[in-house]
Amino acid sequence: MNPLANDLDHILAHTQGLWDELRGERIFVTGGTGFFGCWLLESFVWANDKLNLGARLQVLTRNPEAFWRKAPHLAGHPAIQFHIGDVRSFEFPKGGFSHVIHAATEASAKLIAEDPLTMFDTVVEGTRRALELARHSGAKKFLLTSSGAVYGRQPSELTHIPEDYGGGPDPTSAQWSYGEGKRAAEMLCVLYGRQYGLLPKIARCFAFVGPYLPLDVHFAIGNFIGDALKGGLIRVNGDGTPFRSYLYAADLAIWLWTILLRGRSLRPYNVGSETALAIRDVAQAVANIFEPPRGITVTLTPQPDKPAERYVPSAHRAQTELGLRETFSLSDALSRTAVWHREQSLPQRLNPEGAVLPAKGTEER
Repeated sequence: MNPLANDLDHILAHTQGLWDELRGERIFVTGGTGFFGCWLLESFVWANDKLNLGARLQVLTRNPEAFWRKAPHLAGHPAIQFHIGDVRSFEFPKGGFSHVIHAATEASAKLIAEDPLTMFDTVVEGTRRALELARHSGAKKFLLTSSGAVYGRQPSELTHIPEDYGGGPDPTSAQWSYGEGKRAAEMLCVLYGRQYGLLPKIARCFAFVGPYLPLDVHFAIGNFIGDALKGGLIRVNGDGTPFRSYLYAADLAIWLWTILLRGRSLRPYNVGSETALAIRDVAQAVANIFEPPRGITVTLTPQPDKPAERYVPSAHRAQTELGLRETFSLSDALSRTAVWHREQSLPQRLNPEGAVLPAKGTEER
């Protein structure tokens, strides 16, 4: 049985009426083996099988062998095919596609720090190549997974940033190469929509948690879960004051499919939770799902006069125009994520309240 079956049934229940548009169609996805992509593939395969859609999905990847090791049930599914290539220069596959989803991006803090030019080039040229594929293959609907980074630094007095906020990244700072790349990617969608009649949809994505999220890169919440699963202290690298919000991955899938199939063209939608927590409180929320609760260490002391940084969206547009909602609490999202990661490596147990217990033989001493 698929360990995500409950989540996938939830996605299907909240996307009623969307999937008929894909019946018998052929879809192309870039970034299909990353965090976003795995959830798009999981939900597509689930809907395809449950609803007998007869649809097919082709995934661009540089390393299909790695994906076979990561998710063999997806890699080996008869509705999934791989197309090998770099997102900036891949050869177009033969045949037409009805929908193109461009979810490939190097959202890597390490790459931004070490090679911001490659970061910018990958975002911009990758988007252009995906748009060209859509144009040449006859696809009309195109989904760009953009980012909240297009807004630049969120003012501390603005609790939730809306889509019509007029700020932006600092174009003279290389640290904003990712955000500037996403702004250029959105402009490419505008130009291709105007010149070639495409219908690009734009999802400005914020922060997320769920199965498939890496636990050992620059995502704070993933690092916290990874620390806790190892049985040690949860380490907050900073003063713990920045505010973040986290949407569960099953909700993310619902939102992305809805925006692709029902969203207005070239009208960006923020994708993320509106429930803001300071990072130290996020760490505490992770600690609390374990039994016994984990300890927390914060490396820096907060400065009283320093305004807290924020990265929190307003989801009002998606809520009012598309009827989208956050359906999982953070506690539930964290528990589901921790259980899934533990099941990938060790047998896990749950207490009656759903808290994650140490696996047998791994109790702390």
